[in-house]
Parts: sequence; C-alpha cells; structure tokens
Amino acid sequence: MRLRLSVTTPTEVVVQVDDVAAVRAEDETGAFGILPGHTCFLTALTVSVLSWRDGAGAEGHVAVRGGVLAVRDGRWVEVATREAVRGDNLHQLEHNVLAAFRETEEREKEARSATARLHLAAIRHIHRYLNPPEAGGAAAPQAVVGERTDG
Repeated sequence: MRLRLSVTTPTEVVVQVDDVAAVRAEDETGAFGILPGHTCFLTALTVSVLSWRDGAGAEGHVAVRGGVLAVRDGRWVEVATREAVRGDNLHQLEHNVLAAFRETEEREKEARSATARLHLAAIRHIHRYLNPPEAGGAAAPQAVVGERTDG
C-alpha cells in the first residue's frame, strides 16, 4: 500500500503524487513522518518544507507557508496551504523560499497589529464622542426631538 499526496493552495494544485512511500512534515511540536497505514491525523503546519519519497526512492520537496495537513484512511495525505512552492533543490527551498514566506508572515502580523490599534483608537474616539466629560459636574442639557429651544 502507498500514500497519495496532494498539496493545494486556493488557486492551484501544487503537488499530486499517487505513489508515495513516506512523507515528512513539520508542525509546532516539530518534524514528524507519515507512512502508509498511518492513523487519521490533523495538524496545523508551520512555515516549513514538506518532503516525500516515492515508490522508486526519488525525493520531492515543497515549501509551504503554514497550512493544514490531514491524513485519511491511512493512505491519503492532503495539505491545504495559502502558498506553496515546489522545488528540486532542498537547500534553495529552505533558505530562499522559507525566508520569503517568513518575511511575508511577519509583515502580515505587523499589518494585523496596526489594524487592531487603529480599530481600538476608533472605538475610543467614538466612546469619547458619545460620552463627553461633564463640564463643572453638570451634564449639558439634551434637546428632545421636536422641542423648541429658542424660547
């Protein structure tokens, strides 16, 4: 029995291999391997290189920008990721592509943080507008809709 491996992004199927003897991937706990007959499994991948060996012993590699890996029925290994780059040169993938993925993730994290700060500032501004500080301890009179205020 062999594994069937697929790696997909939202726009393309990057890897589709039917005769896989072993898969190596990495999540937050570290690197792990998958062999045919593996129990059902679901994990979140880190920015890493996923590698496999086919039935003939040839290796393949794909850099993934995080994602979700699922093993089904001991023979299906499916990876869904935002971005993936397949390559033959493991050294190049590890250094160039992973560095670019990590840099992109860091920029996105900074952008999310800046957006959260802007959102919080807007909420504070709205709160101050709706709840102005009282002048001299007395609240300013509020006009009622339809009430004349000119005397």
